[in-house]
Amino acid sequence: MDILLISLAAFFVLLGIAGSFLPLIPGPLTGWTGILLLSLAPSITIQNQFLILSFCIALGIFILDNIIPVLGVKKFGGGKASIIGSSIGLLIGVLFLGPFGLLIGPFSGAFIGELIVNFNDKRGALKAAYGALIGFFTGIFLKLIVGVAFAFFFIRTLWNFWFD
Repeated sequence: MDILLISLAAFFVLLGIAGSFLPLIPGPLTGWTGILLLSLAPSITIQNQFLILSFCIALGIFILDNIIPVLGVKKFGGGKASIIGSSIGLLIGVLFLGPFGLLIGPFSGAFIGELIVNFNDKRGALKAAYGALIGFFTGIFLKLIVGVAFAFFFIRTLWNFWFD
């Protein structure tokens, strides 16, 4: 039973790190699911306080990840059209360009979205696109930090279990 839960936990922790970059996988919550599965292994002991605290952090980052790109677009003068365009561009970019679409998708989507509303303001559309890109990368960075922290905790817990 331990091997199965530890293996599933490892899968979810790794998927959580991948979710830092992949838009359809909620990285922090997926990584936390791995920690929860690890805690269910009969031989592993993880304090409930840690599970609650780490869940709150994962949920907070998940919520922030949806707010930060919007704030980036607004900070650089964009509106709803650039926010929607950024989201659509991200999905289309990843589908057709793979990892390279992570860069081009949100930027071009925000740019096109803002141009649809304000066709004459190319400079404003470019600023909104930069804001979307900065917000998107900030979200990736935060998710990656949490994913790596969960992976570190996972490895440290297994290390302590096997060598103590």
